Amino acid sequence: MTTPLSKPKRKDPTKRTRIPSLPPGKRSREAHGLTAMAAVGRFALQVCNECQKVQYPPRQICSNCLNDKLFWRDVNNGGKLLAETKLQHSNDTYFRDRIPWRLGIVIADAGPSIVAHLGEDCIRDQRVRMSLSIDRAGNAVITARPEKPTQLEEDDVQLREMAFNPKDRRVLIVDGKTELGLRIAENMVAAGARDVFVGSAEPWRSSSYLDKIKDLERTSIYSLDVTDTESVKELASMIGDKVEILVNNSYHLRMGGLVDKFDINTAHDEMEIHYHGLMRLAAFFGPIMKLRSADGPQGASAWLNVLSAYALINNPDLATYSASQAAALSLSQCLRSEMAAGGIRVLNAFTGPIEDEWQQIAPPPKLIPDTVAKRIIKGLQDGKEDIIIGAVAEEICARIAENAKEIERTIKL
Repeated sequence: MTTPLSKPKRKDPTKRTRIPSLPPGKRSREAHGLTAMAAVGRFALQVCNECQKVQYPPRQICSNCLNDKLFWRDVNNGGKLLAETKLQHSNDTYFRDRIPWRLGIVIADAGPSIVAHLGEDCIRDQRVRMSLSIDRAGNAVITARPEKPTQLEEDDVQLREMAFNPKDRRVLIVDGKTELGLRIAENMVAAGARDVFVGSAEPWRSSSYLDKIKDLERTSIYSLDVTDTESVKELASMIGDKVEILVNNSYHLRMGGLVDKFDINTAHDEMEIHYHGLMRLAAFFGPIMKLRSADGPQGASAWLNVLSAYALINNPDLATYSASQAAALSLSQCLRSEMAAGGIRVLNAFTGPIEDEWQQIAPPPKLIPDTVAKRIIKGLQDGKEDIIIGAVAEEICARIAENAKEIERTIKL
């Protein structure tokens, strides 16, 4: 049975902080296809177009008929645990700091035999369910859990290395003055977050959402304005060493195109909040989080940016907003590369239009903020790298993959 997580203790300042290390990171080009599937939560493997044999590990040609037409398809994630062992010694720094480490061979229902990282409750000769996860080095690995979810499954320390469950972790939510900020805070508390820190810009301006956040347990409000370098720096000096999950939900949206509604001030504000705000957060919170990524089971683990799906394709009715979101997405990819050296995963949540005062004229379907918050929490628990939320975002991603020029010509509110 999975050992319950012990209540986090106050850190002993005389004990050293474990230096961040990464699991072996080299992968073939084909193996990165697994990472693409894991990033969006799919359990997909290569399937031969000729003989339909499922391939694992990823390869260039079919192991059965030597055909080179291999396509990624969702397959059955069930299987039977054939053998298991505990790694008791390793020359690799990452595993040496975390032994014992459970590994096993699973005979997958889809066909291949797979070496998987095992949950504590997996038992030899019994059924398991597998999932594609992304490890601290940013590469896809396969994890296995009992076929039927167990009560303490989320407490498994080994599997927590491949996900970012808020339970017993401290979370910073950058903007608490929106309904989305409120709902994220509520769901973080419900998910068992140890502490929730919530940022508030312009303290002189009242907010009904912030008033409700004040009533939540284990929640504290701090002054934080992502457009002010000193504000970000000051908060990082106060709580930077405590933040284990950072949720950047900075938000500024105004309707309008580029030629027909030229407004340089709006465009400046959007870039200042979405792009330069991310730069400031990265400059002051990034280095501290990188240093704490190996600081025990509750060490820093994830940075999540809440972005619009229009970061992927410009919506002419939201021209400068889409451009600022695209800039933030590009910067987040740089941040992902830099934070990977410390084992911190950078995640992006892409949302469709949200039901709020700034998107009143956007046609349905629109997302309720609580739905977005719940999907964000679920994405963190599942260890997804790209969290696609809502029908609009899902359609945009599908149409870009199918025909990017078609959606570029037709997208409008």
